[in-house]
Amino acid sequence: MATILAALLISYLIGSVPTAYIFGRILKGIDIRKEGSGNVGATNALRVLGKGPGITVLIFDIFKGFLVAFFLADYFSARIPLIDPQNTHIMMGLACICGHNWTIFLRFKGGKGIASTFGVLLGLSWRIPGLGAVIAVLVATWFVVFLISRIVSLASVLSAVVFPVSSFFLKLPPVFTALSLLLSLFVLIRHRANLIRIFQGKEPRLYFGKPKT
Repeated sequence: MATILAALLISYLIGSVPTAYIFGRILKGIDIRKEGSGNVGATNALRVLGKGPGITVLIFDIFKGFLVAFFLADYFSARIPLIDPQNTHIMMGLACICGHNWTIFLRFKGGKGIASTFGVLLGLSWRIPGLGAVIAVLVATWFVVFLISRIVSLASVLSAVVFPVSSFFLKLPPVFTALSLLLSLFVLIRHRANLIRIFQGKEPRLYFGKPKT
C-alpha cells in the first residue's frame, strides 16, 4: 500500500509542476494567471510569452505526462506485483493529469490538462494495444477543428468528446474506455468558461501569422 501511495503522490507532484507559471516568472517576471486568459497552460503561454516559450511549455507539459506514464510507471509496476502493470500505468497517468489540472503549488488551480493528457496517452500507448490508433484519431480531430475554427478550446473539447467514442469503437480494454470517459469529463469541466464564450461568439482565435480579416 505504501508503494502505491508513493507512486500516486510522485505522479501527482510531477504533474503539478506549473510550467507556464514558472516560465512567466523567469522570462517576464509576471504571474501568468493574471495575464491573457489567466490559464496556466501552453495556449496562454503562447499568447502571453510568445511562440518559443509557448511551444517549450507545451513540450514540457507533454513530457510530464509521458515521463510518468512510461518511465516512472514502469519502475513502480515492477514493485507492485498485486496490481496489473497496465492498471498501475493508468492510475499513475491519471494522478499526473490531476496534478496538472489541480496543482498543489498554485492552490489547486492549474491548467486544462490537454498537453499532459496527450503525454500520458503517448506513454500508455506502449502498454495498451489499439491506443495508437485512438491517438491518431484525436490528433486528426484536433487539427481539423482548429484549422477550420482557429479556436484551441473548441478543438480540445471536440477531441475530448471523440475520445471515449473512438476508444469504444476501436475496442480498447474496458478499463481504458472508462478512463477515456473520465478524462473527457475532466476536459469538459476545465473548459466550462471557454464553452460559454464559444456559444457567445467571444472565444479568441489563435493565429500564428497575421490574423485574417
